[in-house]
Amino acid sequence: MGWQNEMVRIVRFLINDLDGSTYTDSRLEETILVAAQLQYISIDFDNTYVIDIDTLSLSPDPTSGTKDDWFINIVCMRAACIILNSEAKTLAAQSYKIKDGPSSIEVGETYKNTIALYEDACDRLSLMIMQYKAGNSVAGHAVLTPYTQERISDANPIRSFS
Repeated sequence: MGWQNEMVRIVRFLINDLDGSTYTDSRLEETILVAAQLQYISIDFDNTYVIDIDTLSLSPDPTSGTKDDWFINIVCMRAACIILNSEAKTLAAQSYKIKDGPSSIEVGETYKNTIALYEDACDRLSLMIMQYKAGNSVAGHAVLTPYTQERISDANPIRSFS
């Protein structure tokens, strides 16, 4: 039950459903497993996971023992993208504009805000995936040590260290 508690809580923070009024825990668990399944085929994680959406199970538990923070973070961010995309589609269908002469009423700002949140979450997901695939290296860091080849041949030294 560890992954359900921790990963559901992370997704709730990402989609701003802290009080649990919009999504049930079981719906978020199912979305997390769908996100894990979709993400699992595109990234070679350190651990091998068995994802079963029918029984709502994920093993081994990425939150217990040696935590797989990359798996947890990437899958939760992917789940947030799925949810925000769904919300944006729903709000797009509900947006409309009414004009009557000089006055007008437009309902659609919520859609624009949600699509901005969706794009931001997916951009952060892409960055996380890139960092994971790059080995979580920090840009600009390098090993700076002298490298010289003392001799190409004994007859033609490039550098002499004597």
